[in-house]
Amino acid sequence: MRIPRSIVVIFSLLALLHVYIGTRILPSLPVAPVVQWFGVLWLLASLLLVPAGLLAPSIRQQPLSDRVAWAGLLALGGFSSLFVLTLLRDVMLAVAWLSGLYDIELLAWSAAAVPLLAGAITLVGFINARRTARVVNVDVPIDNLPDALHGFTIAQISDIHVGPTIKHGYLDAIVDKVNRLDADMVAVTGDLVDGTVSRLAPHTAPLAKLKARHGAYFVTGNHEYYSNAHAWIPELRRLGLRVLMNEHVVLRHDGAPLVVAGVTDFSAHHFDPSHRSDPRRALAGAPAQAAVKVLLAHQPRSAPAAADAGFDLQISGHTHGGQFYPWNLFVPMQQPFTAGLNRLRQLWVYTSRGTGYWGPPKRFGAPSEITHLRLVRASA
Repeated sequence: MRIPRSIVVIFSLLALLHVYIGTRILPSLPVAPVVQWFGVLWLLASLLLVPAGLLAPSIRQQPLSDRVAWAGLLALGGFSSLFVLTLLRDVMLAVAWLSGLYDIELLAWSAAAVPLLAGAITLVGFINARRTARVVNVDVPIDNLPDALHGFTIAQISDIHVGPTIKHGYLDAIVDKVNRLDADMVAVTGDLVDGTVSRLAPHTAPLAKLKARHGAYFVTGNHEYYSNAHAWIPELRRLGLRVLMNEHVVLRHDGAPLVVAGVTDFSAHHFDPSHRSDPRRALAGAPAQAAVKVLLAHQPRSAPAAADAGFDLQISGHTHGGQFYPWNLFVPMQQPFTAGLNRLRQLWVYTSRGTGYWGPPKRFGAPSEITHLRLVRASA
């Protein structure tokens, strides 16, 4: 069997990075040689587990597939911190050498600090990722908000990524917490799943319990398209979610109209040209007298088109807030906003850090959230 060139390149790069960590850290560790050999074995195990974890979804047999994924993704989280800290240590050592502060003692304690810090960050990140997301309360000031809509609440969950390491129990706890908020509506802003309907339907079943005065609404994320969005859309409708595909609904809240629109993922047209994301189309035919127009859009980069279309608030996810350092530094290269409430002309954009996680079960410096948005009158 011919191995694809891309896989050979990726594995070779991964091997070089492991060799880099090993040669820069292990020889300087102030420990017995036998402990250094344990480090060599750990790096070899990591080199095998990381690609195995990424390829685990292709294993059809369960629970083997999920167990391999768990092992590989945990290894990936640890490797990521080891690599970043090794790189930062080398920068520090270079600065020390230029400053005349470089010595053997610095070499030894900094080498010991790298695996200790990496282990601590990975452990804390694991705990942060696996706990049920906390509720983040956000007030969104809206100009000329009718009295009837002052205090209207939206519970947002996003980027849960039900898949190899996130199952029924994890999602069930999220749904229970959302229901306790007693929100006026629920918004699920994409990247719900990483896998097929046949494999994950038992684990997305808790969504059927979502409760809100005006119902629960869903928009597709890029991972839905990786996982066959055409199968997931009817499945989510079966569970009781209203899937908004470049369309809107008009909610009558205590007599006041509020437009809730949703667009397909920003990249959806790469998978199906008929699913091209279009905020203007989503708002077509909406009542002119509606004082508030809300757009659900998975990616924050839908914001310029949403502002042009005349929306007041866009609710997004996708970024995970970077999930863990240093990846939060790279998000602005692709997205206009990383997390929180931001303004683009007349449009408010709220970007969730996500309610689950993707890849390694690890969150560090970017906590998961269930967002409780409340519309309030803008102060004069």
